[in-house]
Amino acid sequence: MKSVTSFIIKPKETRYNNTKKIDGKSLILNTEIFTHQNVSRNAVVLEIPNVGSTEIMKGDEVIVHHNVFRRWKDIKGKEKNSKSFYKEDMYFVMPDQVFAYKRNGVWRSVKGYNFVQPLENKDMFSMDKETPLMGVIKHIDPDLMDQDVYLNSLVGFRPNSEYEFIIDGQRLYRVPTNSITIKYEYQGNEKEYNPSWA
Repeated sequence: MKSVTSFIIKPKETRYNNTKKIDGKSLILNTEIFTHQNVSRNAVVLEIPNVGSTEIMKGDEVIVHHNVFRRWKDIKGKEKNSKSFYKEDMYFVMPDQVFAYKRNGVWRSVKGYNFVQPLENKDMFSMDKETPLMGVIKHIDPDLMDQDVYLNSLVGFRPNSEYEFIIDGQRLYRVPTNSITIKYEYQGNEKEYNPSWA
């Protein structure tokens, strides 16, 4: 089965990432189904759309929007699947709900999005652990390279444009390409910030 405009995907493992292994035992971190923080965002592509061009291929691992696998309760308290749900472990997702794909062990951003590693805050008077609105590009939109911005470039971005993802144990912000505002020169004292829980 194929879709005209959507990818057909399945969760890479489970719909929710709400357990952690400690000393061989599973600890449940969150039992609420509606919080987006514990919804899995890793999926495997079963089919690509019939219409449109995409660099993503069948079998690629992808990073998707947090609402794809999420469950919720309606006004009567009845548990429901997201509108992406098709059947069993199959889901439809539009191309704008896919942000990155992995092939041959390497993550690549799709056009329009970048993934930025935040920096440790060096300001001794600040309570923030990371420098606001600044980071290092780890996965780059190919179109951004036409603007002299490359992998590991130090960039600034617009407020409220970043959205947190955990990719291979690394906490990154997804930042749209049109929200990258400046490329900085390295000063030499920058340190990437990845919290221990990631």
